[in-house]
Amino acid sequence: MKKLLKIIVGIVIVLLVLLVVAGLIIGTHLGQIVKAGMETVGPKVTQTTLTVESVDVSLIGGSAGVKNLVLGNPEGFKALQSISVSNAAVSLVPSSVLSQKIVIRSIRVEAPEITFEGNPFGENNLKKIMDNVNSLTASVDQASTNAPAATPSGQAKPAKKLEVDDFVISGAKVHANLTGFVNQEITLPLPDIHFTDLGKGNDGITPADLIQKVLGEITTDTVKTLATYASNLGKDATKAATDAATGALSGSTNGLDKLKKGIGNLLGK
Repeated sequence: MKKLLKIIVGIVIVLLVLLVVAGLIIGTHLGQIVKAGMETVGPKVTQTTLTVESVDVSLIGGSAGVKNLVLGNPEGFKALQSISVSNAAVSLVPSSVLSQKIVIRSIRVEAPEITFEGNPFGENNLKKIMDNVNSLTASVDQASTNAPAATPSGQAKPAKKLEVDDFVISGAKVHANLTGFVNQEITLPLPDIHFTDLGKGNDGITPADLIQKVLGEITTDTVKTLATYASNLGKDATKAATDAATGALSGSTNGLDKLKKGIGNLLGK
């Protein structure tokens, strides 16, 4: 009996050691797997390049970090990138990584740099990316709706879903080269973005849904900020030109100089 007990204990110890070793191996390579997944899914959704320098994952601590994520620009735009993130921190439920829905407690993105190219009142790079994302998600939804009933044999595994309890983007800045009404290179702060309870419940959300929601909010806030800036700039320039014209009509040399400056502001010079 004692001999049998020793054998059982020995087997249990060996199994535990194997599990620990397997966990360490998986943990070591999980970051590379996630990085490869991001660089595969991202371009398909946005139809731009997406690169990540590294992803560090700690299953024991339930945390992950993303370093130097860069989203490229759509075809036809000059800038090399549209969005860059130096660091992002993720907190997740470790056990959920092996389940059908990965539960993410929080995502913190600090000080992303957004490069805006085009016209906030018309065509621009962010709008083009959103058109690409919306087009893909719409086609995926349509395909899911029209798909025949799944059969038990040979059924492909459904894609993993996500739950994101808290998502914060803070300290974002947009670098813009506005075209059209004004031609200026500017840098402006953007309001913080905060999402809660994304994918709560049994259904969850897909990675494409998450990208669509986050990029949509970034695009909306960026366009609003730049449109407001351009409108205010136009109003200020128009007022300056009007005041200067009044002075010019009165015969003031100073008024003529202001008129030229006001017209220059309107033309973005």
